[in-house]
Parts: sequence; structure tokens; C-alpha cells
Amino acid sequence: MSNIKFKLNNEEVSVELNPSSRLLDVLREHFHLTGPKEGCGEGECGACSVLVNGKLVNSCCFPLANVQGKEVMTIEGFSKTPRYRVLVDAFAHEGGSQCGICTPGMLIAAESLLSKNNHPTDEEIRIGISGNLCRCTGYNMIIKAIQRAVRQGGGLW
Repeated sequence: MSNIKFKLNNEEVSVELNPSSRLLDVLREHFHLTGPKEGCGEGECGACSVLVNGKLVNSCCFPLANVQGKEVMTIEGFSKTPRYRVLVDAFAHEGGSQCGICTPGMLIAAESLLSKNNHPTDEEIRIGISGNLCRCTGYNMIIKAIQRAVRQGGGLW
């Protein structure tokens, strides 16, 4: 057991847990943040995506020890930002969210992409969300949603 201290959704937190615990389990079980989902458990689907120091990571295969002293942002924290509002409205308008399982991870992946590239091409969007699987939309609506967010974001990114 180790005392791991980090910033979670802009709040300082600490947990006394096994440092090899999966970040996903800690977020869901200890902090009751259910936005990141267990999809594959192997880092292949992106349903568990979070940002660690602004970098997109799959929390299902990310050890808790690796967040010591870092900033973790989940969809719950991101949802309190103006960028989230623009993205979620664009997803709704373009039909980029259907069953909803992938949506939190897709929104986090879109934020990660747009924070580095505020005017991505369709191909750059495809690459930016390539670690997140969606079984409903066929991705075209998600790509259109991200492009809409870029147009309507008014320089937020």
C-alpha cells in the first residue's frame, strides 16, 4: 500500500492503495466516477479514456502509481468546461452519440486532439480518435461532430 497523491478533476486527492491498482478501478470504486467504462480491459477500445497531464490514456491499463503528482481529468471533470459544452452539443447535433457507451471516451479523445490541433483535417480526426471504438455510428458522424465543434468553438481550443 502506498499513499498516492494527485489532482483529480482539479481537486487534490490522495488514496492509500496498491500502486499497481488500475486507475480505472480507483476512479470507479474509490471516487465513484463512472464515466470511464470498462470495455475491453486491454487498452484497445478507449471506453476508459482519461487525460493524465493532458495526455490521452486508457485507464484500464494505467497503474495508479503513474498518476503520483499528476493531473487526471475524467469526463466528469471535463463536463464542467465550456469546451465540453461545445463538443457535446456538436455530438448531439450530428448524431455522434448513439448507444452512449463510447461517448465519454470519444469526448475525451476529441478534447485531447483539439487541445493539440485546433483545426484538424478529417484524417487527423480519424487518427486522433483511432484508439476509441464505436460500434454504432460508423465514425462519420463523430468526425462531423468534431468538425462542427471546431467551427462553433469560437477559439476555445
